[in-house]
Amino acid sequence: MDVPLGMKDLPALNAVLNGTAAVLLLRGYVLIRAGRRNEHKRFMIAAFCVSALFLISYLAYHARVGAVYFQKTGFLRAVYLTILFTHTVLAAAVPVLAIVTLRRARKAEKTGKFYAHQRIARWTLPIWLYVSVTGVVVYLMLYWL
Repeated sequence: MDVPLGMKDLPALNAVLNGTAAVLLLRGYVLIRAGRRNEHKRFMIAAFCVSALFLISYLAYHARVGAVYFQKTGFLRAVYLTILFTHTVLAAAVPVLAIVTLRRARKAEKTGKFYAHQRIARWTLPIWLYVSVTGVVVYLMLYWL
């Protein structure tokens, strides 16, 4: 595939951004479990920012390059398509879930009532983490297999 100049490194950058988001999310989770709320907040905001950078980079790349197709066949193709399908469906939900979760956290900081934030965060974290990790897996399968 002929990739426009300046675009060839974006898939690798996108994988790094996804992996970084996953690490930040995990660290944020560990921090909140340890009761370190302020540090948790910083890590989760950082995860959001990294994910936003990923989305911008991803959209810029695919706006110029278009779709990238998996070239392998057989069982490996079925595995790839399964991962890609679940990744894509859940990725569509992550921006909304993340924004709602962050907004509820911000509101809870004022009231001290974190229940609504915790309730949605229990869904947001595993979905966001899955999307971040499978984003790296999709990259590895597309460009390294």
